[in-house]
Amino acid sequence: MSYLMPVYQPLAIEFQRGQGCYLWDHQDKRYLDAISGVGVTLLGHAHPDIHTEIVAQSQTFLHLSNLFKHTWNERLAEKLAQITGLTQTFFCNSGTEANETAIKLARLYGHQRGIQCPKIIVMQHAFHGRTLGALSATAKPDYRQAFGPLLTGFEFVAFHDLAAIEAYQNDPDVVAVLLEPIQGEAGVNIASTFYLKQLKVLCDQQNWLLMLDEIQCGLGRTGTWFYYQQAEICPDVLTIAKGLGNGLPIGACLTHPKLGHLLQSGLHGSTFGGNPLACRVAYRVLDLLETQYLQSVSAKGYHLLDLLQSKLTGLHNIKSVRGVGLMIAIELIHPIENLTKIASEQFNLLLNVTQGKIIRLLPPLIMTDLQIEYLAQQIYGLLKACYLSDK
Repeated sequence: MSYLMPVYQPLAIEFQRGQGCYLWDHQDKRYLDAISGVGVTLLGHAHPDIHTEIVAQSQTFLHLSNLFKHTWNERLAEKLAQITGLTQTFFCNSGTEANETAIKLARLYGHQRGIQCPKIIVMQHAFHGRTLGALSATAKPDYRQAFGPLLTGFEFVAFHDLAAIEAYQNDPDVVAVLLEPIQGEAGVNIASTFYLKQLKVLCDQQNWLLMLDEIQCGLGRTGTWFYYQQAEICPDVLTIAKGLGNGLPIGACLTHPKLGHLLQSGLHGSTFGGNPLACRVAYRVLDLLETQYLQSVSAKGYHLLDLLQSKLTGLHNIKSVRGVGLMIAIELIHPIENLTKIASEQFNLLLNVTQGKIIRLLPPLIMTDLQIEYLAQQIYGLLKACYLSDK
């Protein structure tokens, strides 16, 4: 009997330790981690610099509450402002909470404009989290149907369809557009930089907030700090989490000053948000990304994508291989039963499958060229073996 609620279905592997891009189970079998905790451990496992920061902070204090000041939340907010161009930050514990904050901001923004029932345009196939507000902005029926009635005020449109958003120009209740510029849970659906540029122009013209959820695709994953920077735009609101703490829970909602003032004292909060341990580690994560890893992500991503496309093109059951940086999808024509189990047991690979037939790769950004080549070869072997076993 397990004392855990059965909300997850993990593989029957119990890990004992990790180092870099590898994890070891209780039998000391080594696995190459190509999913990094679903995009969380950007710097891999047991990074010595992260360990140093955790130990150092644990020797002073781990928690103070938001009744008192400490240096690390201010330093981290300043660092994020330098990176993003957004100068007001609210810290929380997860991406879901960051998106809840964004939704609250959009509604406050609408109320200040005299709009009683503000609407937010959101995307089909979106995933913004599982708390009630974020779930209401999430399009997946399997996640939604058990928890109705959900919040109203969300208008769903097709992803990457500017005309569908333009159709709301005469709706006086629309206040914001919320989207993932690369939909991760949906299978690495990539918005073009041209689309993002045009969407920003439209939002500015309509006085709508452009709110980008880069919880999965941000923080260097696509080869720049954030994917929106490749479109040379800046959103009004940005939500981030996952890799920010390299495994420690931390999220953030960032805005321009014109919005940051909306959340005055008492209107919003988080007991653990902005705690010194998470903020100190996150500051070091950003420093390491900036000085050691970010500049090589694009080249690594091109290398992995090129290897996968050359090896898998023409292989049975492959529909497409796509990606940006080290966020890559291999879409299958037909699902393969127990694919992640076969990958771990027979090929020593940790993979993720989303939407039933899309292999999603989110490897640590520290992965070496040799590890990338090994990963591509093992995936080729895995998919070829699955094809042969089906014949």
